[in-house]
Amino acid sequence: MNQRIIYPTDDGGVAIIVPAADCGLTIEQIAAKDVPAGKSYKIVDVADIPTDRTFRNAWEADFSNPSGHGIGHDAWFAEQAAKGEV
Repeated sequence: MNQRIIYPTDDGGVAIIVPAADCGLTIEQIAAKDVPAGKSYKIVDVADIPTDRTFRNAWEADFSNPSGHGIGHDAWFAEQAAKGEV
């Protein structure tokens, strides 16, 4: 998968989720499940992530136009169970 999910951390940084290849979920499903509840996230191309991790704690991203908001693990699994998918 050539996309990553980024979201803001509580201390002002940027967290990056690297989806597992062929996990059976769409990138949007992974984001909803794995991004903490209420956090904005963006789906970006892997090329948009800096390769030099030296100053990773200083990375910034604009979340004013997010791809969505996380609902967290518990809510995601509850949704899936209600749909009969888990």
